[in-house]
Amino acid sequence: MARTPLVLPDFPWDSLVPYGTIARTHPDGFVDLSVGSPVDPTPSIIRDSLAAATDAHAYPTTSGTVQLREAIVSWFERRRGVTGLTVDHVLPTVGSKELVALLPMLLGLGKDDVVVHPSVAYPTYAIGAALVGATAVASDNPAEWPENTALVWLNSPGNPDGRVADVDQLRAAVRRARELGAVIASDECYAELNWVGPEPTPSILDADVIGDDRSSVLAVYSLSKQSNLAGYRAAFVAGCSQLISEFLAIRKHVGLIAPGPVQAAMVTALNDDAHVVAQRELYRARRARLMPALKRAGFHVDDSVAGLYLWATKNEDSWQTVGDLAQSGILVVPGSFYGENPARHVRIALTASDDTIADAVARLDLLA
Repeated sequence: MARTPLVLPDFPWDSLVPYGTIARTHPDGFVDLSVGSPVDPTPSIIRDSLAAATDAHAYPTTSGTVQLREAIVSWFERRRGVTGLTVDHVLPTVGSKELVALLPMLLGLGKDDVVVHPSVAYPTYAIGAALVGATAVASDNPAEWPENTALVWLNSPGNPDGRVADVDQLRAAVRRARELGAVIASDECYAELNWVGPEPTPSILDADVIGDDRSSVLAVYSLSKQSNLAGYRAAFVAGCSQLISEFLAIRKHVGLIAPGPVQAAMVTALNDDAHVVAQRELYRARRARLMPALKRAGFHVDDSVAGLYLWATKNEDSWQTVGDLAQSGILVVPGSFYGENPARHVRIALTASDDTIADAVARLDLLA
């Protein structure tokens, strides 16, 4: 029997390459505001923990060390107001993207199932559905979710738009998912980067959202953003203990294990809030410089109340905006990458050095 190759969409970032080439020819240098990859150093206390754990001669545990799972539980209570979790409710993952892509497979979904994701969203939610032959549906309205929905993805704060779901919105989404018998997973990786309040954004695991019933509810988190650990692939999932147990069993067979030194580093990162505060203030200052410059240059910034991006528009085709900014040596991402239709916004990252942000501001002011 002939093999049927898996057909996935083209990798969207490949289409951005020509614009990056144009931007790199600018005589004053290249300003990359596209990929949201941290540029600031990993805090020394975390690097020291990693170094101290490099005698990693034994296999690490798939479930994570007790110290790591306890640190995750403590962090959820201290920083997210989520109580009642135990070590049986949490599981480390190899970054958050692998879990996003593999969750439909871990849940046993197939061609008769629907995976719902936000209307403007990180593409990997739909890729996860495609990997198992499920149908991806982009919808923000719980009333529109199909009856055969098996998995609902929320993303708050959102990538790319920085939109935040409040407790009432989260509660309504959970209620509808339970009516459908669906698992609901909230990607909350930017929660500590809240620009409109002193506390992190609401979690789907908060008792104000789900009461004392965590069944079929998951929260996904990453330390890439708040702790500059993108290269460590340090993340975790928390929530329904039955699902966590099922995931653990599958991951043991597959060998999806966070490396031992990374687990040690995660414990330090989760137990220290000071470095998160410092990093958040760096991003806050960069945002405070970049947003007014975009407005002076004729952009309108929508949502963007949390996270690492500004969701900006000149009310024109997003590729036109990408091309015009590339002529100024600035690379940004078109809204078409995230399913916006018609795509009229661009995503502009705050993950650039202070000098690079200052350079971007100066070039934007020339466009004003």
